[in-house]
Amino acid sequence: MNAQNVIADLQKVANKKKAVGNLRFFKTGPGQYGEGDIFIGTTTPQQRDIAKKYISLPLSEISTLLQNKIHDYRSVALQILVLQFDKSQTQTEKSAIVEFYLKHRVFVNNWDLVDGTARQILGNWLLDKPTEQSQVLYDFARSKILWERRIAIVATQAFIWNHRFEHTLKISTILLLDDEDLMHKATGWMLREMGKKDEKPLRAFLDVYSKKMPRTMLRYSLERLDVKSKKKYMER
Repeated sequence: MNAQNVIADLQKVANKKKAVGNLRFFKTGPGQYGEGDIFIGTTTPQQRDIAKKYISLPLSEISTLLQNKIHDYRSVALQILVLQFDKSQTQTEKSAIVEFYLKHRVFVNNWDLVDGTARQILGNWLLDKPTEQSQVLYDFARSKILWERRIAIVATQAFIWNHRFEHTLKISTILLLDDEDLMHKATGWMLREMGKKDEKPLRAFLDVYSKKMPRTMLRYSLERLDVKSKKKYMER
């Protein structure tokens, strides 16, 4: 079981037409966030099935896949890593996977790769850790690298799901004036997720920051509120 086996299975289900569509969908043109990314045109269900097949792939082989220029290979590698984290029985095993993930984060370089791993690996890992270990989220939130900032906010979904909102609120404040639309969407998304658990902290955040929030971030955060509240905050 090695990286070449995974690649061979992916190539069997590759689709050139879908690959072309993915180039547009993931913004791979010059100056766009996914510039230079390459796709072979596999679907998420196909990738998921292959990841399950190779759940026992050694980390060294996952590393090989992650360093490949083809997006589909990196995606399956990260899905395997999530599966391994989920099935790990000891803190030592989970710690090794988190360390590996952080070491290879430069290859977690598109929104789907972040969104499929940040909560599942880093966020879940930090849930039962001392507060100081969550400093990595704040370091990432202040990073010049777009994908590290997105990891920071998306990872907080693990805390949201456990009715813990402090990190989401603090990191949203840090990202309030981020230049990237992808960050406006991600931050608004997490604020909305928080509001689904408890509207009170969302409304408190909006009362203070709605005038400063980028419109995309604001719209995303408001999606689950009533029509009257949406109008109130959009007009401020």
